[in-house]
Amino acid sequence: MGQKIHPFGFRVGITELHRSNWIASPREYGTLVANDYKLRKFLKERFRSAAIERIHLERKADRITVTLHSGRPGVVIGKRGAEIDATTKTLEDLTGLKVKVNIVEVRKPDLSAQLVAENVADQLERRGSFRRAVKRGAENVMREGALGCKIKISGRLGGHEIARSEEERAGSVPLSTLSVKIDYGYAIARTTYGVIGVRVWINHGRYSDLNSEG
Repeated sequence: MGQKIHPFGFRVGITELHRSNWIASPREYGTLVANDYKLRKFLKERFRSAAIERIHLERKADRITVTLHSGRPGVVIGKRGAEIDATTKTLEDLTGLKVKVNIVEVRKPDLSAQLVAENVADQLERRGSFRRAVKRGAENVMREGALGCKIKISGRLGGHEIARSEEERAGSVPLSTLSVKIDYGYAIARTTYGVIGVRVWINHGRYSDLNSEG
């Protein structure tokens, strides 16, 4: 039996909020879940260079509110708002509903597990040293004030015929402690040798301490 639990899914409904907010009948539920997946996939591909951390969707009777958390909001907005207007129009055509797009800037990309994973994957695709990429990623996370970080990459590292895993740890990452906020990110590097998976866990500390700071 596997012991692998998604850190975010483990905490949803307890200390983390859902990333899709809507109510549907049992008959419509599966269709809306599939539509949410398609919207997220479309937005991630369209804004591949905008460092999208996460996408929050909220559905009402005749409207969808899309909130993009981006490390480079200027790329999403485009020149004089042209890109965001074109994206809104495309989303309305896809869904048949009114769409409102909000943009939230991610002020510290090095504290976002998803953005760190994508950054490491990008370095691997550009044929950078996997050891250097992983070590530098962990150092940047700890420099920003995280309490712990773990980065794990798996695949044909360095072009070797046999796939293996490499891991870099710093600080503590208590995955099974619900009172601690653990951010998790996953990205894929498509190299000439094959696919390399990148997983990142970041310990932000206890929720009680984070709420008191906020």
